[in-house]
Amino acid sequence: MFRFKCSQCDEWHEGMPSFATDAPPYYYDVPETERAERCELTSDTCIVDDEFFFVRGCVDIPVHGESEPFSWGLWVSLSRKSFEEFTSLFGVPARDDYGPYFGWLSAYLAVYPDIENLKTQVHMRNDGVRPFIELEPTDHPLAIEQHEGISVERVAEIYAAYMH
Repeated sequence: MFRFKCSQCDEWHEGMPSFATDAPPYYYDVPETERAERCELTSDTCIVDDEFFFVRGCVDIPVHGESEPFSWGLWVSLSRKSFEEFTSLFGVPARDDYGPYFGWLSAYLAVYPDIENLKTQVHMRNDGVRPFIELEPTDHPLAIEQHEGISVERVAEIYAAYMH
C-alpha cells in the first residue's frame, strides 16, 4: 500500500491521492445567475453557450517506484466534431480504438504555473474509465512531471497544498 508523510501535518497517509477540478474555467467565467441557461455540466462533459465543448479526463503522472500513478482529473476543450464522437461512445465498453482527440487543457492548478491551453491528446479507455490526457512534451513543469514522473515527496507536497 502506498504511504507518504504529509509535509504540513507530519502525519502518514495511505493510498495514492488524486485531485480533480469540478468544471473548466469557461464554466466559472459565466455569471452564476446565467449558468443554468448557458451551460450544460455533467461529471464528464461541459458545454458553454453551445460553442465551447469540454471533456473530463485524467492526467496520470507516474510516481517513482510505485505501480499506481498520481492523477489529476482535469478538463480539455475539444472541437464540436470530436466532442460529438467522444460523447457518442459513452456506454460503449470497447472504445480505446477511437481517437485520440486533440484538445487544449482547460484548468488551473495552484501548484503549477499557468496550465491553461497546454496542447493535449485525449485517449479513450475501455469499460467506462475516464480518458487519459496526454500532454504534449514541453518545458512546462506539469508536462515534464507527466513524462518523467515524480517522487513520493512531490506527492506529499501536492497533497499538503490541497489538503491544508
